[in-house]
Amino acid sequence: MTFVDTITLRNDEFAKERYSTDLKIIPSAKSIIIGCLDPRVDPVDVFGLKSGEAAIYRNVGGRINPALVEAMVLLPIVTRAAGQEMGLGWDLIILHHTECGIIGCYKHAPDLLAIHLGVSRSQLDLMAIADPRKAVAMDVESYRSNKDIPGGFMISGLVYDVATGLIEVVVPPSRLRLGA
Repeated sequence: MTFVDTITLRNDEFAKERYSTDLKIIPSAKSIIIGCLDPRVDPVDVFGLKSGEAAIYRNVGGRINPALVEAMVLLPIVTRAAGQEMGLGWDLIILHHTECGIIGCYKHAPDLLAIHLGVSRSQLDLMAIADPRKAVAMDVESYRSNKDIPGGFMISGLVYDVATGLIEVVVPPSRLRLGA
């Protein structure tokens, strides 16, 4: 049996037993979680999320990059189309983790990683790639400085420890931008 066969069977079970037509396009907790692709750090598992509770965006390292900023600029349009506003009352949670594979990218393919992150090679050296606590704090500041992202979000920066399964709040929740 292939993995596609396995997930098709799981989907049949999901559709019969857990699927809900009550889910909305707007996450019920009005939360967006941005994290890494690493399967050890799935926000659904790490935070015990329920279906529809949060929107989750994952990329290499969970780092801010041009594609992510573009998505964050488009999301308020989707939200407005659904009859709501994004920003005030919403949480933006930035989740980094220990032992991230982005460190290997930095060591073995720094030019490619710089392109992914939308920075020059020299700027890449300043991005605290090997230190998830510094990196998440830097990313929170990058979100704060981007005026295209709705300022009313409460933003926080967390680091998940893959050795213990615990999170550490590195940047406590605060308004993305004051006055927004």
